[in-house]
Amino acid sequence: MGDVNRGISGANLPALRSHNTALVLGLLRTATVGAGTGISRLELAERTGLTPQAVSKITARLRADGLVDEAGRGAPTGGKPRTLLRLARRARYAAGVHLDRDELTVVLADLAGGVVDARTLPLDLGRPAGEVLEAVAGLVRETVRATPGADGAVLGAGLACPGPLDQAAGVLHRVTGLPGWDGYPLRDALAERLGLPVVLDKDTNAAALAVLPPGGDAAPGAVPGTGDSFGYLHLGTGLGAGLVLDGALHRGARTGAGEFGHQAIAPDGPVCACGNRGCLEALCLAAVGRGDTAEAARLLGVGAANLVSLLDIDRVVLGGRTVLADPGLFAREVAAAMDPRTLRAAGRTVPVTVAPAGRRVVAEGAALLALAPLFGQTAVGRPPVRVRGRAVTASRGDISG
Repeated sequence: MGDVNRGISGANLPALRSHNTALVLGLLRTATVGAGTGISRLELAERTGLTPQAVSKITARLRADGLVDEAGRGAPTGGKPRTLLRLARRARYAAGVHLDRDELTVVLADLAGGVVDARTLPLDLGRPAGEVLEAVAGLVRETVRATPGADGAVLGAGLACPGPLDQAAGVLHRVTGLPGWDGYPLRDALAERLGLPVVLDKDTNAAALAVLPPGGDAAPGAVPGTGDSFGYLHLGTGLGAGLVLDGALHRGARTGAGEFGHQAIAPDGPVCACGNRGCLEALCLAAVGRGDTAEAARLLGVGAANLVSLLDIDRVVLGGRTVLADPGLFAREVAAAMDPRTLRAAGRTVPVTVAPAGRRVVAEGAALLALAPLFGQTAVGRPPVRVRGRAVTASRGDISG
């Protein structure tokens, strides 16, 4: 996989620091993903609150940097058809890393979050930290250099792994069953090896970002007039949750939110790896271990119903390799266990779906973490908002490596 001590050349973007530029880029991204046809300068001005002249200057700079392309003409509205703009998707890239307990996945994503390459290797997270980092850095470098034009155009890397961890400091805490990582400065150690900014977050948080529509737009099932609120439940080598509340990722003040698997639902149950008894994670993994996936799904549904009752979320999204081994069964059995409970507690049923990105959902979300600063998104995933004509962020602190 090459010399792991050589860094990857990163992208130099000195002109992309302003909030106004981030506002424009965020709207361009939304207009580019999926079947997007682009957006006109006048629409950009209307949606950002900036003057048409300011938008013209910003988009001119972005075109000079190669970040924006013309996307044809809009439909005639009685005058001259407007020129549509979109992101030049392959102008810059971000790496996304999913460091699981027994597997390493790396994706390379374009500016709009589309995956251009993906690679997976078996990996034991219980190995010494230096060996793990060597494997991660090597696979990131291999993935970047396999894409023509990507080396020198990488904004950074997002790294997602099991928690608990301190997202702001980039340090792992006592990962269940892996005490050797407690206190390890994983973010900075990987950044030094790659020569790129690195953002560290929990695997479930990254996956939730991948499920969240661009810009936090409300998804089907959301309450009208509010941001999307959902729980992403990840059952694989462990069990955790990513929480999106009112369109923003919720980490908690100490980035400890989402330890969904360690709610005790059977006080006299088996001892969990965390040391407590009857944790939902221990019960689900035990059911999977004896081949009773229907029981694992039922238990997951009980925990999901608790989450709905506690947070009044709009929907539940399932992911993780255990779920993906039989997604139909899990979606069906989780919903069956949830429905009578949420009907009694909340007076409604809650949609249950499976994350569309499959086994790459965590790595894809990790790449979005690295792209977030370009679009002015903060550490909780909110885009900047406008207050009295000035762009500000919606909560404390931008993501930084």
